[in-house]
Amino acid sequence: MAAILIFVLVPLFYLAGLAAYLVVAPVVLTLRALALVMELLWGYLQLMIGVLFRRTAEFRTVPPYRPQDEDVPAHRNYCYGPGSRDLRQLVTLARRSYTRTVGDSFRAVTTGQFTAPPRSRALTVPYGLTLYPGLALGAAVAVPLLLVLPALHALVLGLLCAGARLIATTLRAADRVLLWLKRLRTGMICPHCYERVRYPAYDCPSPTCRRRHADIRPGRYGILRRRCACGRRMPTLLMLMGRQSRLQAYCTHAHCGKPMNTDAGHMPEVVVPLIGGRAAGKTQLMAAMLLALENAAANGGPALRLADDDSARGYQVLREVLRMRGHTLGTQKALPRAHSFTLGAGRTERLVHLFDTAGERFVDRDETDALRYARAARTFVFVLDPMAVEDFWTRLEPAPDGLLDRTLASTVHPEEVFGRSVQAVAAMGAPVRQSRLAVAISKTDLLAAHGLCPDPSGDSDAARAWILDKLGLYSLIQAMEHDFQEVRYFCTAAVADESAQVDPSISRFVEWCLRR
Repeated sequence: MAAILIFVLVPLFYLAGLAAYLVVAPVVLTLRALALVMELLWGYLQLMIGVLFRRTAEFRTVPPYRPQDEDVPAHRNYCYGPGSRDLRQLVTLARRSYTRTVGDSFRAVTTGQFTAPPRSRALTVPYGLTLYPGLALGAAVAVPLLLVLPALHALVLGLLCAGARLIATTLRAADRVLLWLKRLRTGMICPHCYERVRYPAYDCPSPTCRRRHADIRPGRYGILRRRCACGRRMPTLLMLMGRQSRLQAYCTHAHCGKPMNTDAGHMPEVVVPLIGGRAAGKTQLMAAMLLALENAAANGGPALRLADDDSARGYQVLREVLRMRGHTLGTQKALPRAHSFTLGAGRTERLVHLFDTAGERFVDRDETDALRYARAARTFVFVLDPMAVEDFWTRLEPAPDGLLDRTLASTVHPEEVFGRSVQAVAAMGAPVRQSRLAVAISKTDLLAAHGLCPDPSGDSDAARAWILDKLGLYSLIQAMEHDFQEVRYFCTAAVADESAQVDPSISRFVEWCLRR
């Protein structure tokens, strides 16, 4: 009986059970394949989260883009390298994960069902033989899915990057158009080296960082905001900088690198050079011009604001000298720094640079080459000291020799100053023939005290006639009117009273010089 059970009934029951299992084996095979596919997809999702968000060491296969390795100390925008790097890392990790997961699954079946089963092999081997093809099917089905996911990732990334680059290009173009509308097509003026700066460099706004960024416009290192190596964000466009959030600009020329005006690039710029011989009265006239603008602003005229600390400090000294009716110190021969200020508000706001250069530079041919700021000027001021003309001492009645201190006169004849300075300016490429010239007859307050002053009414023709009649400067007048498109003559008294009110002649003179 025992033999019948062992050799007949048990095999029959085993075969019957095996036949019954073969009916459900396809279901088991399918479920195992589906389980492997889901496991692989879930692993891909976990890798995506790790690569894109967690960013821990186990998800890193490619060295990151570090600010210290870049041309500028900033983090790259995601669409300019880090995005494709993440995709490469994800593909690499997914390939490794696929190989590892499939291999582990096959090894687990081999161990659990064949080499070290927890129960009789008669039961585990058929199950294992079903799982093998299920794993193979799952591994095969997962391949196209795992290829489609990176492809979709690449497609989305490509669209995002294309959109980001298009936005960056559009914003750069818009910024360039705004600069063009502000008449800054060729760049902003550095008040130190006088070169045009197409786009300034800016320091990081963090007080503990101060890394310098050469070009903050939208691109590789940010679209709307750039992230400095220190983590501080900064705007990428001039139009995104409000008055309170404007960054300190720096000249980008290698021989300079000095700070520019904070308002550079935010408004049109006007350059007004003052030309004249030594002791002709240029510095005194410039101080009176600034004081006249300050008084006009206080009386409801265009708003005035000194553009930088150097201009503010220099103006305070000049203002006190004018108020005390003293004489300003002669301009140093070193290259001058512009006295800069903003004039007006809103659409009429302008950044004005007044350049007061030592008179020695206008008579030394080698020195005039340094006056590069004149290339950006469209209005020039020529300060004419009548006391520097010999005919002034011989033609006027009464003779001024006993009335005026001749040591106050400029030491260079106006014709010599004008001829050499205009030649130098034209050689630098300044459009002199399309520019205006304001001729300021200086020191008329001294002349008026002795009854020698020309017509103080401010009439240009009267001032021109006085120059011709009393100074005999026919050739100088002809040269001025030949070289410049428009010439206007003014009698100016660069003095102020105790209440800091300048002579009315200065207000008329400034209004014409800064006329839009």
